[in-house]
Amino acid sequence: MKLFQVRKGQFVYYQNELHKVYAVKPMFKKSVHLIRLRDLTQVLASAPEIERYQPKETDSFIFNKKIFTLSKDRKAEVGDYILITNPNPDILDHYSLNSIEVVEKVESKGVITNEANGILHNEYLLMVPGSHDYSNPIQYKNMEHWAEQDADSETDALFSDLLPAIGDVYQKNDQNSPLETMVVAVHGTTVYLGNGLQVHQNELMDAEKWLFQYNLADQ
Repeated sequence: MKLFQVRKGQFVYYQNELHKVYAVKPMFKKSVHLIRLRDLTQVLASAPEIERYQPKETDSFIFNKKIFTLSKDRKAEVGDYILITNPNPDILDHYSLNSIEVVEKVESKGVITNEANGILHNEYLLMVPGSHDYSNPIQYKNMEHWAEQDADSETDALFSDLLPAIGDVYQKNDQNSPLETMVVAVHGTTVYLGNGLQVHQNELMDAEKWLFQYNLADQ
């Protein structure tokens, strides 16, 4: 891409993997600031190194260690993630293209999000947890090349990266009793949390129950 074509919020491929532009600073050599959607790692790149992608319905990708599929089969409900693909904010709102927000209240014409934005139903695609038979994976630009390199080991590495690890901090997705705790040990598929809880790894990977926040090693 050319630098003048790069805009905040665009989904782009960098080094074959899906990222989102969160800032453009033309005065620097690495002028495009990206966030890798898979784990929210920040990355610096130059405009010629990235390629834009326009997300659409049925696309699936990894966001913050969770797999989601974009859908418009139903309206968002409280607790759902939404991807804003058709932004039309009024003067009091502050969302933009491809903002990812959590629904806190549902109204007849739209939703109110955790960022206190009022968003109409026609402005977003719903992020449904998991992948489906009809999903179009977009995590990698060249899925065939990724698979040809070593499909088994690459797949294992990808999903190993998504599994809970020591130092991961999770927040319980419960508005009535919010809880934030850290993974202190992992034994097989059992994860031990800092508050004394023991849970199966699949429970922590369920976006409807737990939300990954960050890993202490990355702070």
